[in-house]
Amino acid sequence: QVQLVESGGGLVQAGGSLRLSCTASDRTFTNYQMGWFRQTPHSEREFLGSISSTGVSTTYADFDEGRFAISRDNAKNTMFLQMNSLKPEDTAIYYCVARLIGRNQYAFWGQGTQVTVSS
Repeated sequence: QVQLVESGGGLVQAGGSLRLSCTASDRTFTNYQMGWFRQTPHSEREFLGSISSTGVSTTYADFDEGRFAISRDNAKNTMFLQMNSLKPEDTAIYYCVARLIGRNQYAFWGQGTQVTVSS
């Protein structure tokens, strides 16, 4: 069972950028499709985007407006979420997720990392 650890969250001013990282414990990292979700105190978990096992394909939620970019470095078992032009409404806990290739649901979740955007 893969374990996921997020890092890179913190406090940033509106308009700023952050880069989140997610490191996986499983050496067979390329067996997993990866993604990011986020959750605020008053909303359900929200899908942000995903990346294929090879890193060739990415998908994003419509509201990302091109501000978010997902990438991965399979040699380092790490996925990234680059967030630009951050807004106060981006304040949330950000979760890294993984699913084995061919599975429908993301069965593996990290503990989350807090991102706070001040106005």
